[in-house]
Amino acid sequence: MTDLTTLLEVGGPLAVLGGGTAYTRAKYPAVYWSAVGGPISTARLLSSYSSVMEACGLTVAPSRLRVLAVKATTRREVRPVPPRRGIIRPTSTGLRLRLRLAPGQEPADVAASAERLRHAWGVHAVYVTTVKPGVVELRLVGYDVLRRVRMPRKTGSGFLKVPVALQEDATPFVRDYRTVPHQLTLGATLSGKSMYLRHLIAGLARQPVALVGIDCKRGVELAPFAARLSALATDPDEAAELLPALVKEMEERYDLIKARQGIAPDTPDEEITSDIWGLPEAERPVPVVLFVDEVAELFLTATRKDEERRDEMVTQLIRLAQLGRAAGIYLEVCGQRFGAELGKGATMLRAQLTGRVCHRVNDEASAKMALGDIAPEAVSAACAIAPELPGLAVAGDTSGGWSRIRTPYLSLGDAAEICRESAHLVPDLPALKPFRPDVPVHLVETPAPAVLPHSATD
Repeated sequence: MTDLTTLLEVGGPLAVLGGGTAYTRAKYPAVYWSAVGGPISTARLLSSYSSVMEACGLTVAPSRLRVLAVKATTRREVRPVPPRRGIIRPTSTGLRLRLRLAPGQEPADVAASAERLRHAWGVHAVYVTTVKPGVVELRLVGYDVLRRVRMPRKTGSGFLKVPVALQEDATPFVRDYRTVPHQLTLGATLSGKSMYLRHLIAGLARQPVALVGIDCKRGVELAPFAARLSALATDPDEAAELLPALVKEMEERYDLIKARQGIAPDTPDEEITSDIWGLPEAERPVPVVLFVDEVAELFLTATRKDEERRDEMVTQLIRLAQLGRAAGIYLEVCGQRFGAELGKGATMLRAQLTGRVCHRVNDEASAKMALGDIAPEAVSAACAIAPELPGLAVAGDTSGGWSRIRTPYLSLGDAAEICRESAHLVPDLPALKPFRPDVPVHLVETPAPAVLPHSATD
């Protein structure tokens, strides 16, 4: 009886502690990392740093001066020299430290050993970035941050910058229109493409920009944000009227730049190297962001007349993509499928879209169309996205870099409410007034009184 009591007194709390730790690790990984995982990984790193560096081949032979100094002062064995380690800085998702490389090393050597370092120090992933010549930063991520997305407090938001997702290295993925003016976003049904678009619109709604939408699904995706949109086309016929208006607006902005800089009026737009950001703030026109949802609907045709309309719209889209950046007009092209078989101009349009985001797609050809020309190794990563992970995507740009990202959940009602609250920021653009969508009246229900009033004569 005494042994059973002792077992219960000792084993009971241990079992509760172990079960609580396992539950916390599964349901609240950030809490587990801060309380348990972080200290353990830090202790592993400090105790095994030199041996791990040597095992990974990240050490160099000591200098002759160091050998002579060690032999003169001690009888210890002269060991290879690892990179000099900086201060370990804990974060809510992992650890960060800088390494000063030894002579003869390069950042690629450390990046090649990232998987070995991950296993040696017991973390989820290790990412290597170059800070300056001879110095790299290791970002150790303690758990899978894309399983349950929590955006960091500092997201790097600003004018024409929207933190829209979280990257796999726990840093925010910021859509910067000044750096990447145009982007192609692909994704199958229920892949999270609409959520990504929702975050973009909600982030831009609070900024002094004009939002224009082309939604050929009868407006089911963009109509809830009508209060903040300067123009909306819900079918190809309306799009065929809206796009020429945008092209005309772009041409007028080029005329404004020419007049300000004293450029001859007959100078072709292609030869103007400046943009609206060189104009005084009082004269600078407001930026315009064009969202095109289901771009394939603009390419599909059934009759000869539809083909002529399609060719005109594609030509206008390509002109906006080629010349719009300098005029402050940016494109966000979205769709489920995008390929050369859509018709003439599809490949040329894609070549002008610098940014690429590929959610789960139904065929490898779409992933290749999105990422194959900028980062071929990212195609397999995009094709491996599971259906049970909506919002997960592969983002890349023409620099060749790519990473996995995931968009946090944002309900349609919350995004629409943000647009309604920001309706006063809709700029005055006369060219787009004929296309301004009708904003439904948002009725507020008045609660019934708790006590019904009675007439004094009753």
